[in-house]
Amino acid sequence: MKKVLFIALMAFVMTVSTDALAQKFSGLDKSPMDMAAFPTDYKVSTKTARVIYSRPQLKGRSLSELAPAGKVWRTGANEAAEVTFYSDVNFGGKEIKAGTYAIFTIPGQSEWTVVLNKNLNQWGAYSYDESADVARVSVPSSEDSNSLEEFSIAFKEDGAGFKMVMGWDKTRIAVPITATKK
Repeated sequence: MKKVLFIALMAFVMTVSTDALAQKFSGLDKSPMDMAAFPTDYKVSTKTARVIYSRPQLKGRSLSELAPAGKVWRTGANEAAEVTFYSDVNFGGKEIKAGTYAIFTIPGQSEWTVVLNKNLNQWGAYSYDESADVARVSVPSSEDSNSLEEFSIAFKEDGAGFKMVMGWDKTRIAVPITATKK
């Protein structure tokens, strides 16, 4: 009798523990999160910058529909993109202290305004507060012959510094960045 009771108890425990460990996962994110860092060589242990952002897709829509000209855009999808500078930098002509900042952009016809904001963990640009801006930098936009379906951010070495390049559809912008000597 003890043996039957023990087996029944073990079967019950196994069922309960299996159900407790079962996890339902949602489907894939429609705008998956991505990351880019500089230097891009992962053998280098000291990074200057890292950006974390989500990658929306055009899916037959226009860039002007998804990131309207003259309006603050979260620079990606979901939460506002965030950039971390591991040392002080010059960001498009503005001196920026090491730290993490939300990135917003204001698209334009021939130039975009790139905004660094100290309020982190913002969903979209719905609670964007201009008074928390650390810097606003205007950079020219250009058109590429290749269209990017997914919004993308990458870092590109450029002489003594590097550029944070953003692209979507045929639009490209690049913010020059240099590490500040201490």
